[in-house]
Amino acid sequence: MGFNETPLAERVCIGFFGRRNAGKSSLVNAVTGQELAVVSEVKGTTTDPVQKAMELLPLGPVLIIDTPGFDDEGDLGELRMRKTRQVLGKTDIAVLVVDGLEGLHETDEDLIRLFQQEKIPYLVAFNKSDLMPEEPEAGLEGIYVSAVTPKNIGPLKEKIASLARSGTPAPPLVSDLVGASDIAVLVVPIDSAAPKGRLILPQQQVIRDLLEADAIALVVKEHGLREALRKLGGKPRLVITDSQVFAKVSAETPRDVALTSFSILFARYKGLLADAVQGVQVMDQLKDGDTILISEGCTHHRQCDDIGTVKLPRWLRDYTGRQLDFAFTSGGEFPEDLSPYRLIIHCGGCMLNAREVLSRQKRARLQQVPITNYGIAIAHMQGILKRSLEVFPRISQEFEQDNAH
Repeated sequence: MGFNETPLAERVCIGFFGRRNAGKSSLVNAVTGQELAVVSEVKGTTTDPVQKAMELLPLGPVLIIDTPGFDDEGDLGELRMRKTRQVLGKTDIAVLVVDGLEGLHETDEDLIRLFQQEKIPYLVAFNKSDLMPEEPEAGLEGIYVSAVTPKNIGPLKEKIASLARSGTPAPPLVSDLVGASDIAVLVVPIDSAAPKGRLILPQQQVIRDLLEADAIALVVKEHGLREALRKLGGKPRLVITDSQVFAKVSAETPRDVALTSFSILFARYKGLLADAVQGVQVMDQLKDGDTILISEGCTHHRQCDDIGTVKLPRWLRDYTGRQLDFAFTSGGEFPEDLSPYRLIIHCGGCMLNAREVLSRQKRARLQQVPITNYGIAIAHMQGILKRSLEVFPRISQEFEQDNAH
């Protein structure tokens, strides 16, 4: 991914839902202006969610997802419906496509209840209006469209954009922690896991956010931190480090300089920080035979010393002195049943949008399974979590109160 491309996790995710043969795929193609989805008269042509990152005017960078019919049948149909429900976990705006000739069906009502339950802004697109002798009243959340003529496709896009603009503004990543001309030192190891010729996504986004705040971003490798701090003369406002070198960076950063990690910044950005700080304390109560779920939001080639599948399990066994079992998920996969797990350790979630991270967090909370993330777990094991949270006074205070009890 190029430095100037909008990451998938930062795009507005628009999901198209509905029954088979309502014309979802045809409408997706009309909205996007390209043959994104396969169209057929046969019911159930879309067998898996199809997604496409693109620019959609007047909205900007979006991720469009066309889902299988929600009324699908049989074992394969149940699998398709489960995938559709997974898409709901990351959907920012839902478009319910209804066959305008038939009107709302019980399945459509079920989907509307799901949207409302998950607090997803939605609108109803009554498709095939070109075949209707007259249009009934569509209602506040509805619009009559035709994927064929294509009638009202422009107004449909405007309605989608309006729903997106009415959503909650994204929280800052790091810009609220620095002022203009403040120096932030970013400690970025370059190892076998780093992508050749570029920085990983969290590092790119933090640098961009610092520049937006008119701050100064100084990027060093872990072996160059001491010399960089010496040459600066004055103290930086903040040091941000990769979690894997947290202990070394903490030892070399003066105690009166704020220190945190990319992973902790992303935990706050995605809305996971408070639960993650509370959840990490379960690490001190683990017993032999407990199973830990380690979940990554992206899929990548596993290195021989991969942090998720190799380093974290080794560090956890060393820290707890317990014989622990581990399960692993990656990408869009996340278990619906979390009861087998004593603790979930999630990655920073840079490849997932905030809604999907919060959906996973909500599932963990409902099933009473503690959840934390890589950076917080590593800082806790290295005894520097308290220090790394001091940049967030409220969270830091709650952490100290919990540990005092």
